[in-house]
Amino acid sequence: MKVGDARATYGAQLKEYNKQKFKLAQQKKALEEKMNRTENGAVVYADEAAKLELMYSALDEKQEEYQKYMDQLMGQWEMEFDRVAMEQQKDSAKEAGEDLGKILTVARRIMHGDIVPQSDEKKLMEYDGDLYQMAKNIGAMAKLKKKKKYDSLWEEKEKKEQEDPMETADGQDAISGAPEVVDVGEVMAAATDTAET
Repeated sequence: MKVGDARATYGAQLKEYNKQKFKLAQQKKALEEKMNRTENGAVVYADEAAKLELMYSALDEKQEEYQKYMDQLMGQWEMEFDRVAMEQQKDSAKEAGEDLGKILTVARRIMHGDIVPQSDEKKLMEYDGDLYQMAKNIGAMAKLKKKKKYDSLWEEKEKKEQEDPMETADGQDAISGAPEVVDVGEVMAAATDTAET
């Protein structure tokens, strides 16, 4: 089972168990009020109170098992998400550093009066218009007999598709030891059967 599927499955289970526990808590409260209003209410309603308490405890125990597993899953998911996001940040920072180096090289070449591709000049102008103007002004004053002509520093490279950290985290195999998914009704029925025996 993949982490994303496991999160959805156990999240739904936790929600369902929460709803049922809330209903049982309301029933227990109503029964307590009924017991308080009735003479010997604790004795008269003892069996019903015991059944409600057993069902609530069984649901609570199973919900805790699911929550523990869900916490482990979320830890696994967060580690993978963070790993992918950090990798992407590292790549972006590296690329930004390389681009800055190229920008400065283009500015230096223009300052020397050399000829650079129009696309490189445009990148310099977009990065820093003031630096571009300064480089052009200094370059105009440079008196070189022969100007060097350069190819673009920005090679046309394929855009690397970035992986989605959430998708990657959801797509990894879930940790082992997943508790069995048991319907709320089955847990309540088992608790009721135990109370009757």
